[in-house]
Amino acid sequence: MKDNDIVEQTKLEQLKKEFDNWLFNTEQDEHEFHPSEIANILKMVYQEDRVLFLTYIESLDTAYIGEIILELPDKLMNEVIEHLTPQELSEATNNLESDDASDLVREIESISGDKVEEVLSLIDDNNKIEINKILKYKEDQAGSWMQTEFLYVFTHNSVQDAIVKLRDLKKSETLREIYQVFIVNNDMTLLGSIRLDDLLMYERSEKFVKIIEEREYQSVSVRGTEHIQIVSKLFENYNLQVVPVLDDNGRMIGRITSDDAYDMISEIATEQVYNMAGVNDKVESQEKFLGIVKTRASWLLINLFTAFLASTVVGLFESTLQALVSLAVLMPIVASMGGNAGTQAITVVVRQLALNEIGRGDGMRVLRREIAIGLTNGMMFSVLTGLTAYLWFGQPMLGVVIGLALIINLVIAGFFGSIIPLSLKQFGFDPAVGSSVLLTTATDIFGFFAFLGLAKLMLLS
Repeated sequence: MKDNDIVEQTKLEQLKKEFDNWLFNTEQDEHEFHPSEIANILKMVYQEDRVLFLTYIESLDTAYIGEIILELPDKLMNEVIEHLTPQELSEATNNLESDDASDLVREIESISGDKVEEVLSLIDDNNKIEINKILKYKEDQAGSWMQTEFLYVFTHNSVQDAIVKLRDLKKSETLREIYQVFIVNNDMTLLGSIRLDDLLMYERSEKFVKIIEEREYQSVSVRGTEHIQIVSKLFENYNLQVVPVLDDNGRMIGRITSDDAYDMISEIATEQVYNMAGVNDKVESQEKFLGIVKTRASWLLINLFTAFLASTVVGLFESTLQALVSLAVLMPIVASMGGNAGTQAITVVVRQLALNEIGRGDGMRVLRREIAIGLTNGMMFSVLTGLTAYLWFGQPMLGVVIGLALIINLVIAGFFGSIIPLSLKQFGFDPAVGSSVLLTTATDIFGFFAFLGLAKLMLLS
């Protein structure tokens, strides 16, 4: 174990001792330990003793156990949800802000449809209304990430009214993080927003109708039905702390805060990485063996089929390989270089598509760039590879053959590394899904065909 790991483990052990004392010997104060700290302790306990882990869970106050559950890894979260009663889960949900409450309800639903119905029946009516507002949106829509509690004022309200409302919200802990005051008209249409530090510049008697007339306080907003990638882009481009969410009629229905945006961006990036390998991130995180086997096997089956296609190409040149055994030795170089070059291209293009850096009409520009990069790298590495092959086998033309094949395959890698995600995007599919599997097929088939075809023409003619 590395020194840093030993230090971290020691800190965690000490934290666990303090946590034991707090949990079992004193009245629990929610400000003593942060939910993420408790979650880390629980993860350590689970690894040592599952029964003790559940004892800890049962000893936690349901008033804020919901926050702790949401900090746990999916496997442990599922175990806690299965262990707690519907009554306990409903109490935990009632004490969460609307965005976190809806997340917990979704997690319960993914485990048991019957249990989530019972939990919802026990939740306070007002909380249930707010949760249902969020649950009506799909998980990849902005509305599913919003918090329905926010500080708003009407145009006829004064700065003093806003301060009083802010104080009441903080005292009741209805809102824990407040960055802005949203100004709306009587039907909740958003007119603008003012940061709290800007609000302090005005006299307490000042009316908001006059404030927004004197100075523009426009607010960057999103519709609840818009994709979360648009939301993440707004946070990145404008360095925002909060984004208001509107319904289809322009009425404000919630807000997305920067902490949710961080989770959103992280989730998008994780999903892209998993999708490129043909792996389902949700299934993997739940660690259900049969589910993981099933999702991975589907893409492996496709890969097996495409591997047979590549083998068929090799089989066409069986006599060539028998005549020149050295070709079999050098074939993996062509495949490996093409695969790696293609992975570089496809990773860049998928990421740029996710960040909306590739717009309409940019496809040909991206395609030309990746082909040019493949051609340039191909020419550079063809010299090195060709020279190595010549020194290894003592055949000058063999070096020429692998050099030319390398150039062709790296150009092919650049072409397919850009055209595959661009085409998937064009037809409405996620450009990351299975891209690497399709790319490997293309570089193997064309790479082997180019290498063995050139060898037959130039070495055996």
